[in-house]
Amino acid sequence: MIALLPRLRRFARTLTRSDADADDLVQEACLKALANHAQWDPSQALDRWLFRIARNHWFSELRKQKVRTGKGQIPAEDATELQVETKGEDHALAAQVRGQVRALPHDLSSVLLLVSVEGYSYKEAAEFLTIPIGTVMSRIHRARKILSEGLRDKEPVAS
Repeated sequence: MIALLPRLRRFARTLTRSDADADDLVQEACLKALANHAQWDPSQALDRWLFRIARNHWFSELRKQKVRTGKGQIPAEDATELQVETKGEDHALAAQVRGQVRALPHDLSSVLLLVSVEGYSYKEAAEFLTIPIGTVMSRIHRARKILSEGLRDKEPVAS
């Protein structure tokens, strides 16, 4: 594995376009490879396996960053994607959604807020709440269904 580090770093640099991020990615890929060494098939080239681990980890990080836009990157008030013109209808809808979320049972609202608002993955939310990941998924589904039905019932009538 040590002999592959320069190649892995070059590969990571092409993915991340940053030396610091590439170093972090190489470190994470190596840690994952060592932790999961039993999964490596010796008939498979080690470099391909390491590169796949690095690529998958990087794409996973990109997905997380999309969910957590602005966290640690730029101040939220400077993020143009967060600046939208608001209308009275938007405020009313936001108030309806907040009211519906507050009306949810605590077990549903806490999971929904952790995943949908705070950007935690299902796995992270499960660990945080010390419940199985399947329970997180079913609670998210139930909460979204309740919100959808509640908002559909209260949709304003077009005039």
